[in-house]
Amino acid sequence: MNMANFDLTILLPALLAGLLILSTHVPLGRQVLTRGIVFIDLALAQVAGLGIILMDTLGFEPHGWRAQAAACAAALLGALLLTWTQKRWGEVQEALVGTLFAAAACAGLLLLAHNPHGGEHLQDLLGGQILWTSPRDLVPVVVLYAAILTIWFGFRQRLGDLGFYLLFAVTVTASVQLVGIYLVFASLIVPALAVRGMREALQLPMGYVIGALGYAVGLLFSAMFDLPTGPVIVCVLVVMMALTWMADAKLRLVPDKP
Repeated sequence: MNMANFDLTILLPALLAGLLILSTHVPLGRQVLTRGIVFIDLALAQVAGLGIILMDTLGFEPHGWRAQAAACAAALLGALLLTWTQKRWGEVQEALVGTLFAAAACAGLLLLAHNPHGGEHLQDLLGGQILWTSPRDLVPVVVLYAAILTIWFGFRQRLGDLGFYLLFAVTVTASVQLVGIYLVFASLIVPALAVRGMREALQLPMGYVIGALGYAVGLLFSAMFDLPTGPVIVCVLVVMMALTWMADAKLRLVPDKP
């Protein structure tokens, strides 16, 4: 146990980053479960990551505005592709989403094959660097997410498939560069799964609570035991989901199905 790692100037921005991610991912995650396209975030996050890897391969700074633009463009192209496949082959959309993920992941591995820092880049992309988040990094994300939440809660009934995929792509692009692919997936799916059996009015607030506790406890454990932050938070979120299910069963928060 390493108490020297409890630096609030590092942990607080990381926690704020996690709360920002949850602000958009919890409501979007519920929609993903409803649509039955669970792996869409992994696929679009991997496509966005491929855009970043491509820019790095071409010699550009992987964290500059060019990389941001490349990641967003790649994710939007992926969203357009998935919108087209939804209309043409909707019955196998989940399989096509998985195929897109695998293809983007393998393309990224091929681009990194001869990069001496390829392993580091891949680890950053998957596990993220949430502890390196600074308050300045969060400002554009706050602005972007405020716009996304306004669109989602104000106009989601009018978005349609194309609007949903495009909005999702923009959200994931920002998220994957902030916390990595694993945390993007866990933030989207795990809270939504944890609350899916609760009453409708409880699902969104409880999803936020479970996600926030998962990030807070995960950051605490990561600092205490000097472990990689992203994977620890993912594991804690899954444990929180299991505990929620157990509490639901014990306290009978979930109404019996007829």
